[in-house]
Amino acid sequence: MNRFARKLTEHSTSLRRTHPEILQVNVGKLCNLTCVHCHVNAGPKRKEIMTRETIDRIIDWLAKTDIRTLDLTGGAPEMIPDFRYFVERVKAISLSRHVIDRCNLTILLQPGYEDLPGFLARHRVEIIASMPCYTPENVNAQRGEGVFEGCIAALQMLNSLGYGISPELPLHLVYNPVGAFLPPPQGELEADFKRELKKHFGVVFNKLYTLTNLPIGRFAAYLRHNNKLGEYMDLLISAFNPATIDGLMCRNTISVGWRGEVYDCDFNQQLGMQWENGAPLFLWDVDPDKIDNREITTGNHCFGCTAGAGSSCGGAIV
Repeated sequence: MNRFARKLTEHSTSLRRTHPEILQVNVGKLCNLTCVHCHVNAGPKRKEIMTRETIDRIIDWLAKTDIRTLDLTGGAPEMIPDFRYFVERVKAISLSRHVIDRCNLTILLQPGYEDLPGFLARHRVEIIASMPCYTPENVNAQRGEGVFEGCIAALQMLNSLGYGISPELPLHLVYNPVGAFLPPPQGELEADFKRELKKHFGVVFNKLYTLTNLPIGRFAAYLRHNNKLGEYMDLLISAFNPATIDGLMCRNTISVGWRGEVYDCDFNQQLGMQWENGAPLFLWDVDPDKIDNREITTGNHCFGCTAGAGSSCGGAIV
């Protein structure tokens, strides 16, 4: 039963796409970390990696649109062999095309990636980095022992290149709760993060985005193991906020999988809720001028994005 669709009906509203502004591409599930909250189930042994042929087809499609932002995610997007090629080709279309790298920070310290921070800075790539807390205990509990220390070292390195300081090099952090609860108010938490990271480590950044953990993937498995899945779903449903609907990321963002398949969001992608038109659609099958007002595919997991202040790729909605 799609309780979310029923909730929309109760509020006399629907969820439809606006004109696309962001192309978010999940380039694969390979990652150097295995985080408890990961909805992608990413890890070091995953084999799903986007090929250069698929990258070229995506770029050819993107070049024919007015979409200005390419949002690269994973896994650790930097680990696919053609990550730099992807960025360089997009920037070759037009320097005004904006590229976002959703980075776990620790990859910047791995052998073979020493030149990556400089590469990102040269190409003016915006970095949105996962940082679940400003204390080592919470970060290491969620992401693995020693991850906090690696994140701090990576942030200090990025600051030294101008990230978080120069307007051309934005650096944003992402907070996920470490348990089955909603994020605290984004503005208050951002102030705490900025104060503590500056005071103890000399680290600065631009914005903090608070994201609600959705009950899918590895986090859903964690909830089931601890007999908290039903309780967590009840929390999300009871916190439904209709004021978040207009700001949901699925409305202006197209999500693309590592094989080029199309979804309404990265969460739908992990659940296999692919666009169809008689058959599953891939990005190069889609006419960008004919998707405005398309109905968005929803499920019970959508309560995660509409709970409380809401949750999107850009943090809280209201």
